[in-house]
Amino acid sequence: MSNTFQDSFTDRLKTAADARQALLSRFKPAPSRPAPEPVDRAQERAVELGEVRLARAQAKASRRDAESVLADAKAQAIAELDAAALAAKRGDRKERKALSAAEAKAKRDARYAARQARR
Repeated sequence: MSNTFQDSFTDRLKTAADARQALLSRFKPAPSRPAPEPVDRAQERAVELGEVRLARAQAKASRRDAESVLADAKAQAIAELDAAALAAKRGDRKERKALSAAEAKAKRDARYAARQARR
């Protein structure tokens, strides 16, 4: 092969070394530039933590509200059952008293009728 540029051996070695250096320079990391404004990671974490805590507090409050509503409903149902049982008990007592009163009246009437029959 003929050399049209009339390069010497040292020129060719230098060109090869420069080519190798150019290939290697592509793999070197680029110089770092500082961010336009510094990022405060602690501040970001604090904000995220505050949001998470707020969400948890709201969930906890809603859960407490639901539990209190459920407890109130249970207490009201128990009170209604107790009231119904007491009303039934009072009704039975009134019925027994009415029967006792009717039996007593029947006895009095029977005694009165017996007295009248003896006369």
